[in-house]
Amino acid sequence: MSTVTRFEQAFAACPLIAILRGITPGEVLEIAEVLFDSGLRVIEVPLNSPDPFDSIARLVSRFGDKAIIGAGTVTSIAQVSELRHIGATAVISPHFDPAVIRATVAAEMISLPGVLSPSEAFAALAAGAHGLKLFPMEMIGVSGVKAMRAVLPKATRLIAVGGVGLDNLSALRLAGCAGFGVGSTLYKPGDLASVVKSNAIALLATLRAEL
Repeated sequence: MSTVTRFEQAFAACPLIAILRGITPGEVLEIAEVLFDSGLRVIEVPLNSPDPFDSIARLVSRFGDKAIIGAGTVTSIAQVSELRHIGATAVISPHFDPAVIRATVAAEMISLPGVLSPSEAFAALAAGAHGLKLFPMEMIGVSGVKAMRAVLPKATRLIAVGGVGLDNLSALRLAGCAGFGVGSTLYKPGDLASVVKSNAIALLATLRAEL
C-alpha cells in the first residue's frame, strides 16, 4: 500500500493531527499510546522538540505500520533526508518551500507545507503538496478559510493549524477545513497521559458532533 493511500485512510479515520511539541523520547510512546487508543492516526513531533529524531524513530518502531508518523517544523532538505532514513512518513512545515516539498515527494513521504495566501497555496500544490497546512490559523481566520476554499481546487485538503481548539473546531470545519493540527489543546510538555486522553476525547466528541 502506498504512503498516500495510508495517509488518506488515516485521515479518513480521524482528521486530527496530534502535534506533540516539546515531548521527550522518554514519554513519547506512552502519550502516543493513549492518542492511538483514542482513535488518532496521524502523529507529529516538531523538530524544535528535545531529541525529535529519537522520538520519531521510537514512534515509527512502535506505530509505523498502524499510523502516519511525521515531523513538524521541517525547514530543510537535510531534515527530509534524515526523516526518510528513520522511516517517517510525513513532513509538515511552517512555511512554503518548493525544494522541501519536492524532496519530500521524491522520498515518497506526505508533504503538508504551511501556507498563508492563495499564491503560496497554488504554488505548493504545483510543487506536489498532498495537503495544505493553513498556518497560522489565527491570522487566516474563518473568513480567510472561506475565501481560500472558494478559489482552490475542490479536492484540496485544507488543514487548520495554530490556535485550533474546542471553541473554533466547528466553525473551521464549516468554513471548509478538512482537518486540524492540534497542539496545546491536546498536549503540553509535562502533561500526564491521562490528561492527554481526556483532551483527545473532548476534541473527538466536538468533531463527531459536526459529522
